[in-house]
Amino acid sequence: MKANPTAAVFVLPQAPKDWIYESVSQIGAVNEQAVLTGPFGTSLGRSDFIQSGVPLLTISCLTDQGIRMDKALFVSEAKAKDLQRYRLKIGDILFSRMASVGRAGIVGPELEGALFNYHIMRLRLDESKLLPKFFTGYVRGAQQVRDYLLAVNHGATRDGINTEQLLAMPVVLAPISEQHRIVAEIEKQFTRLEAGVAALRCVQANLKRYRAAVLKAACEGRLVPTEAEFAKTGNRKAKFETGEALLARILTERRKNWQGRGKYKEPAAPNTVRLTPLPEGWTWATVEQLAAPEPNSITDGPFGSNLKTEHYMDSGPRVIRLQNIGDGVYVDEEAHITQEHFLRLQKHRVFANDVVIAGFGENPPRSCIIPETVGPAIVKADCIRFKPHSSVLPKYMNVALNSDPVRKRTKGMVHGVGRPRLNLGEIKSIVIPLPPVAEQTRIVAEVERRLSVVEELETVVTANLQRATRLRQSILQKAFTGELA
Repeated sequence: MKANPTAAVFVLPQAPKDWIYESVSQIGAVNEQAVLTGPFGTSLGRSDFIQSGVPLLTISCLTDQGIRMDKALFVSEAKAKDLQRYRLKIGDILFSRMASVGRAGIVGPELEGALFNYHIMRLRLDESKLLPKFFTGYVRGAQQVRDYLLAVNHGATRDGINTEQLLAMPVVLAPISEQHRIVAEIEKQFTRLEAGVAALRCVQANLKRYRAAVLKAACEGRLVPTEAEFAKTGNRKAKFETGEALLARILTERRKNWQGRGKYKEPAAPNTVRLTPLPEGWTWATVEQLAAPEPNSITDGPFGSNLKTEHYMDSGPRVIRLQNIGDGVYVDEEAHITQEHFLRLQKHRVFANDVVIAGFGENPPRSCIIPETVGPAIVKADCIRFKPHSSVLPKYMNVALNSDPVRKRTKGMVHGVGRPRLNLGEIKSIVIPLPPVAEQTRIVAEVERRLSVVEELETVVTANLQRATRLRQSILQKAFTGELA
């Protein structure tokens, strides 16, 4: 068959021996509408959605692996009756017509009678010609499908395909017995592959739990010997500067070296009534108490018109955004502003080895340390620059802020429905366990030693998961070029 005339650059590859190409319109179910786009306009709107009822599948329900229900919406039975022509049957195929065009899934018994919205097209095919699993495998894996969709794509700002173009899409057809064999072989190989992927996911989860356990132990005095324990065994001098004495010294220096505007205001002490007991020689302190005695040692980024997305440039001083703050690690996502703009925002400047805390998003108070390679930079709104006192290691603060005990205590301060947020005052009041300086050093060294092993293993796991994705695609490609054994 010839390619769609709207796709002049599209050329079909040679079909394997005894295979043929037919269009979707030629393999549609007999006496039924082969392709149907979900309801448009006023026939289905937000006001129709309810907490439970008849499932309504959206484009978010379609993945590279099939249909998922956790993103489904629901309508009433009465509304479903009004939309009777859009109800699904077992074996129907759902095809994404917008965004990531080409995702497809097969309707199983659990979704019979469900509905679909206008971002999805329903295909109802003649199963005597084409098995649904053969078709979905073809859509996900055949290069000619990707080439065709790219050629006919008509979306100026986003992908899109219409009913006519889908009906004209060429489908390679093997004899029906061969389709059964290919589907069985794909499922056999995918079963083995998924078992390996599941094992890798399990390793990932275990590494994540181990990382959390290391940080928790570090902040509870269980990761390395404490200064008090060393003192009792004679491995340290009997006297050492406790966390309490360290905090008192830091507060004295802050008071003495105050350079801010107006009269010095003592940072509020933490409320320790409900806090768990600390190891001997440790004390509780707030983020504000542990800040360096200089202006803007704790500051958030500029809001409003002072810094907008349109100010970003391809080069120049950096802007540290929420995207840069990983789970304890710096993520190198670049955004820049001009030198002139940077000079106007010096209050918000951030330096190498500063701790930057996310005031918005998941896992508050998520933080990272600014690396030396960043150079001149400022923080953006919702990113808080925190420079600790010289007697508090930035790496220890980063460990503490990303630990489960601190996150659980901070959870009570988080506000914002569905969008967790901490303001500057709340971040200043976060309570941190403070050990002696020598103990901070040992804690950081041991955390880095253990997590370096975790990072190596995570790299290996990630590489193997990527390899599994490529292997899955390779299996499908071979299936539709006649090469699958």
